[in-house]
Amino acid sequence: MALIVLAADKGAPGVTTAATALGAIWPRPVLLAECDPAGGDLAYRLPAADGGVLNPGRGLLTLGATARRGLRPEQIHEHTQRIVGGLDVLAGLTHGEQAAGLTWLWGPLGRALAALPHADVLADRGRLGGHPETAELLTEAALVVLFTRASLDHVAHLRERLQVLPPSVRAGVVVIADPRQYRTTIDEVRRIVLSTGRQVAFVSGLAHDPKGAELLRGQWGGRLDRSLLIRTARELAGRLAAHVRAPEPAA
Repeated sequence: MALIVLAADKGAPGVTTAATALGAIWPRPVLLAECDPAGGDLAYRLPAADGGVLNPGRGLLTLGATARRGLRPEQIHEHTQRIVGGLDVLAGLTHGEQAAGLTWLWGPLGRALAALPHADVLADRGRLGGHPETAELLTEAALVVLFTRASLDHVAHLRERLQVLPPSVRAGVVVIADPRQYRTTIDEVRRIVLSTGRQVAFVSGLAHDPKGAELLRGQWGGRLDRSLLIRTARELAGRLAAHVRAPEPAA
C-alpha cells in the first residue's frame, strides 16, 4: 500500500524504538522491515509472538538469497516473523559486513515493499550515510521520516541531510522531545527546518520516554498503552497514515 522509510542522520535518536512503537499501534495492516545496512537488532531486542526468540537468520538475509532470481512483493511475507503484540517484522542483517554482498538488493527491495498489497511498510533505515547504494530505497518511499533530537549537533546534521535529499523525496521530520518541553521543542525545530527552504510534509514529535521504551521490549499491556511513548506515537501514526493514505477505489 505505502512504503514509509524511517531514518536519522546522526547518533542514535531512537529510530528502531519509534518504528516498533508506530508499528504496534498503526491504524492499518503494517509490516516493520529492518533495512539498515549496518545490521538490525529486533531479533535480539524483542521476543517472538509465542514467547520464544526470533530467528536472526531469517529475514532480509534469506530474502536476498532468493531475490537474485527476481523479487516479487508476494515473496516478502515468506521471510517475515511475528513478534510479541502481533506485529509482523522482516528482520534485518545480523551484522554490517553482510551488506557488502547485497549492494544490488536495495532497489528491488524498495520497489517490492512499495508494491506490497494489503499492508503499509515501515522501513527502519537507521542512520543515513555511508551506504549510497540504499538511495533507491528512499526514492521508492511515499514518505521519508527523519528523526532528530533537539540538540544543536543533531539539528545541524538534520539541516544538512534535508539539503542533500533528492528533491523527489517527500520528507517529514520527527523530534524526539523531552515531555517537559514537548511543544516548545517541536516549534523550535520547525522554525529551523523552515529556514532551510526545503519543503517538508510536517514537523512533529515523539516523547523521549525511556520507561515506555523498556515496556515496549515485550511487556505489553495497560502500562505500556498509557505510556507517553505510545500516546505520542498514536498521534504521530495518525498523521503519517493520513499523509500516505491510499486513494479510495473507483466506484
